[in-house]
Amino acid sequence: MSKKRKSRGRSKGGKGRSDTIYCSNCGASVPRDKAKKVTKRTSLVEPTLARELRAAGAYIASPTQVAYYCVSCAVHYGIVKVRAKSERRSW
Repeated sequence: MSKKRKSRGRSKGGKGRSDTIYCSNCGASVPRDKAKKVTKRTSLVEPTLARELRAAGAYIASPTQVAYYCVSCAVHYGIVKVRAKSERRSW
């Protein structure tokens, strides 16, 4: 059978079976090493107020939100682009 990607679409290497997680969008069960991870920092304070607080010397914490997407949702949201065959097979 032909091989589309060198990594077979995963980043596990020779580690064996990896645990599964659920897609943040559609809820599909995806292996953790195949899912696309997106981290986003969110501000708890409005930008104008944050600017004033920073000028006063305050530290404003911004928690990170982690989202995992399956490949089809990642393509749909533009996180991953569809690449041509010549670009995919770089080996």
